[in-house]
Amino acid sequence: MSIISQHFQESAASILNNIHLESQIEAAAKAIYASFETGNKLLICGNGGSAADAQHLSSELLNRYKRERRELPGIALTTDGSTLTSIGNDYDYSEVFSKQVSALGNAGDVLMVITTSGNSANIMKAVEIAHEKSVTVVALNGKGGGKLSPLLTDSDFDLVVAGDVTARIQEVHGLIIHCLCELIDSYILD
Repeated sequence: MSIISQHFQESAASILNNIHLESQIEAAAKAIYASFETGNKLLICGNGGSAADAQHLSSELLNRYKRERRELPGIALTTDGSTLTSIGNDYDYSEVFSKQVSALGNAGDVLMVITTSGNSANIMKAVEIAHEKSVTVVALNGKGGGKLSPLLTDSDFDLVVAGDVTARIQEVHGLIIHCLCELIDSYILD
């Protein structure tokens, strides 16, 4: 089997192995939509490839996914290099998202954290601050949920992708992001 065939087959199997997340994805989409409907916003963060996923989701919300609709306030906390390096330098890298959640988050907002391991200190600190501010958390998680899952409350959403291969978890996260966009668009337009 070629490397390409192997990747395609592993990716397809990983996607199908995570269909059990369907009801959780729909519940998370409804929570994000409800936040938008009350004038609140979605804050999004992640590291590395997950930071790129945060920016991807933000662009789909601020602009559009497939259909024309109003602009939606989805803000990636991963894009401001000056802010990220200032906080990382003056304090600690573990605070690069929590300080932004502290400054920007309000009760009724939603924080989406994207992590393939569930073990990033800066993600966990962002969740702690979100809870202090009555911000609901949607976690796109992986590898059994890591240290993050126990921090989440009953009002949060922990979408733990089954599997141990980072690339496969990232691919499922991308699909979940597209599902969320499609669902939110349908709530607004249909």
